Amino acid sequence: MRLSEFRQALSDEFGEGYGRVLTRDLILTPFGCTADQALAGGASARDVWLALCAETDVPKARWYGAGLPAARS
Repeated sequence: MRLSEFRQALSDEFGEGYGRVLTRDLILTPFGCTADQALAGGASARDVWLALCAETDVPKARWYGAGLPAARS
């Protein structure tokens, strides 16, 4: 997952404003820091996305930003 894909998945799932709040303020347990800090520290966007989804209880069916295909309607 590229950073641009992470940002798009974040916006799709949470909206731009709330997504920015989450990446700035929510401490991700696996990293012990925020998503922004983890990414700045070199963590992969995919790992950060998965941690963010788990931490915010996003249903696994919507974890498509991790390279999984989006569910079809």
